[in-house]
Amino acid sequence: MSDPIKRLRRPALWTAGAVLLLALPFYLDRFWLQAGLFAMAAAIGAIGLNLLTGSTGQLSMGHAFFLAVGAYGYCVFAGDSTGTLTGLNLPSWLAAVLAVALAGVAGGLFSPIAGRLQGAYLGIATLALIFIGQHVLFNAHGLTGGFNGRDVPPLSLFGITFDESELLVAAVPFGSAEKLWYVALLALAGCALFARGVLRGRPGRAMNAIRDHRIAAGVMGVPVARYRAGVFVLSSMYAGLAGVLLALVFQRTVPEYFGMILSLEYLAMIVIGGLGSVAGAVVGAVFVSLLPQLLTRYSDALPLVSAPGTGGVAPGEASRYLYGAAVVAVVLFLPGGLVRPVFRRRRTTTSEESP
Repeated sequence: MSDPIKRLRRPALWTAGAVLLLALPFYLDRFWLQAGLFAMAAAIGAIGLNLLTGSTGQLSMGHAFFLAVGAYGYCVFAGDSTGTLTGLNLPSWLAAVLAVALAGVAGGLFSPIAGRLQGAYLGIATLALIFIGQHVLFNAHGLTGGFNGRDVPPLSLFGITFDESELLVAAVPFGSAEKLWYVALLALAGCALFARGVLRGRPGRAMNAIRDHRIAAGVMGVPVARYRAGVFVLSSMYAGLAGVLLALVFQRTVPEYFGMILSLEYLAMIVIGGLGSVAGAVVGAVFVSLLPQLLTRYSDALPLVSAPGTGGVAPGEASRYLYGAAVVAVVLFLPGGLVRPVFRRRRTTTSEESP
């Protein structure tokens, strides 16, 4: 019989973590709140990519394309038709739902190709989505605003508008970052729990079988083409939701952001955190998304890192060097990612406690 204190330790840690995350907007300044929002949006996108690449073995280098579909889809659905820009002026909550669905439709349109290709061939095919998407984003001025992008309409939900208008909560003024914190936290929790349920159930076992040996999975009765297409659509919807959240945090969408570098960053997230793991996707997303922001904030105190144009290494460039080195280190010394030692220790503890 295991010690009751040890059995209660994990729920207590989860409860303490949840309380801490809920309380942070009351104490953190805007920089840290925005950094956390970027990390949560990145974590949602990374979970989707991990379902596709880490659990099913489908290499995708076009994840940024589906983030762009979600971000710009929200702007078009929720925005007004002003000047040369087109907008449908739908309720913002409905626009967010439709933007995620639109990203899923885009993934569904590409899924037949994804179902027929694998490995590097699939990676190259998805990379083409980036070039197509960049061309559309820069040239479809009526939808995207071209090079300058377009403003993002604020989200309105349950009578609360998530803009800069202040809302007093326990004598603390809540602006857009504070209010969006809880939306992002709820979205991340829902996405993580859903993905965890998928991976722990029959679909997850089928996905892992396809990843490990596609032909053997088909012989065992797994509908390989259907699963590969379905996971691609699901991953695209996760990316679409991440794109909507990023747009709400940025408050303006620009085409340059949704390029190949963003897709490579998402691949780095799931490799560093751990392939095929929801927790690994979250850890990797936090590491990769926070690193350039921390380097930017503390560039004056760091050697060789300085503001762009001052002669040193720019924070964004330094961050890419560092997480590139982290990818190499993880591949060489921690093939399962940063979360693998934690899982190994947990399994060891569980086996020791078993009668």
